Amino acid sequence: MKFNALVPELSVTDIERSKWFYTELLGFQLEYERKNDKFAFLSLNNAQLMIEEINGYWETGLLEYPLGRGINFQITVKDIQSIVNRLNQNAIPLFREPFVSEYTTGETVFKEIEFLVQDPDGYLLRFSQGV
Repeated sequence: MKFNALVPELSVTDIERSKWFYTELLGFQLEYERKNDKFAFLSLNNAQLMIEEINGYWETGLLEYPLGRGINFQITVKDIQSIVNRLNQNAIPLFREPFVSEYTTGETVFKEIEFLVQDPDGYLLRFSQGV
């Protein structure tokens, strides 16, 4: 397995609930886990993410919901609608409904459809698909 140069590791309050959310609803694949450490390594296409149940080791301050304030993780996918459908079927509210964004870099304009959802601990996830 090739590891990306940057792989975020998120502290979560319930590893089982988070694994279910990421794998069953968002479509991430469980690459490996260390059950005794309550740790999981997940991937979706070329995105990689680690989750670990809060254990007192990594905290630099008080952890309160929503975790991850001030950051959102953009994840590029091939089929946004299937993820939105699974979230809706499980009554998971979207932070922001699907919308089209245009980003200009130099003379190139990129269009993407995006939506945002919070994971069970409040981390903000932004899914995008080129249009």
